[in-house]
Amino acid sequence: MAAAPTQPAPPQEPAEAPPTRMLFLGADSLADGFRLIGFETHANPSAEDVDQVFRQLRQSRDKAFVVVDDAVMRSGAANLAQVRREGGRIVVVSVPPLAGPVQLESEVADRLQAMFGSGSMHGA
Repeated sequence: MAAAPTQPAPPQEPAEAPPTRMLFLGADSLADGFRLIGFETHANPSAEDVDQVFRQLRQSRDKAFVVVDDAVMRSGAANLAQVRREGGRIVVVSVPPLAGPVQLESEVADRLQAMFGSGSMHGA
């Protein structure tokens, strides 16, 4: 008895990539604006909260665009530092406060400060 002809499998549609998460961690004075444009916000997070958010992002393997304020960038959160070293699927950018001196925290800002002196990067 002859085997029944097999039918080709229907073409599979490519799996849709999960959306990139957009998060803001920082002062509540900035959080409202980010919330209005669709960001997941964490207002006035403690250093432990910051560490937990970045730990969860690393473990979930989610792609993310994360905006943090200067205070969060300087919080010393180990998982934030690890994400910044790794680069790749989680992009972290810092924004200055609405009021007060600007103290950008990044490798580029550190190099510029070393080249031009401390006054140039702090709103002077």
